[in-house]
Amino acid sequence: MTTTEKKLASGPGWQVSDVICTAKAGDKPFEEQHRSFCVAAVTRGTFRYRTRQGTAMLAPGAILLGNPGTCYECGHEHGAGDRCLSFHFAPAYMERIVVDVRGAKRLGFSGPRLPPLPFLTPLLAQAEAARETSDSDAFEELGLRIAGAVVAAAADSSKAGRTPSRRDQKRVAEAVRLVELNADRPLSLTELADGTATSPYHFLRTFRHVAGMTPYQFLLRTRLHRAAVRLRASDEAISTIAFDAGFNDLSTFNRRFRREIGKTPSAYRAGRSGMR
Repeated sequence: MTTTEKKLASGPGWQVSDVICTAKAGDKPFEEQHRSFCVAAVTRGTFRYRTRQGTAMLAPGAILLGNPGTCYECGHEHGAGDRCLSFHFAPAYMERIVVDVRGAKRLGFSGPRLPPLPFLTPLLAQAEAARETSDSDAFEELGLRIAGAVVAAAADSSKAGRTPSRRDQKRVAEAVRLVELNADRPLSLTELADGTATSPYHFLRTFRHVAGMTPYQFLLRTRLHRAAVRLRASDEAISTIAFDAGFNDLSTFNRRFRREIGKTPSAYRAGRSGMR
């Protein structure tokens, strides 16, 4: 098997698992089936997800969406391996959430994924920090908050356009890997485009279509997400975390962190005591 799944926490109607896949290009994808509602946050790697709702390439920060009884395939022809925080909800559990979310009129996801969304960044960072620190008690509340946020976002999302070509997906997957490996140093649009053998303009359009955001937005959110996880999981100095994440000065980090996360780094770190 190329996939290992470790249950992190569970309760009546819900479960969260750490799912690590080691599949690589050349491995034949096999069909699986969602047994419950699935909301999986990609934390590492890229892969192609194909289901009845459509086909999408998923990169870190994106949310995989699955409906009970729906068959799906995941392919890694453009890269090796991935890791996800996978939340599973029973239909009755999810139905209670949908009833309380304004604008959500149906039970079930119409699309295969949500792109990385700014308002989900703090929640996903908290969830990843809980995974890294084995804080299983935090997951019941986090799972409920993530499910509600995803249901609301899915209800507001517009219909998906054309499915990106496999060539475009491959180019974006290559760029995502480059960002993941080098997020702590300056990365220009030209360098990322050169890595995929395309012009900067074409690369920008392609990346935005496939990933749901621009390359710079993805780079910035990668840095901020990693910083947020370390703020929750460690007692390292904020300045050390900022510089390690790729920010040249503390004031810029503080300003962008607050804009993206909604709190200052110190306030965000202080909030971890309320999750214990």
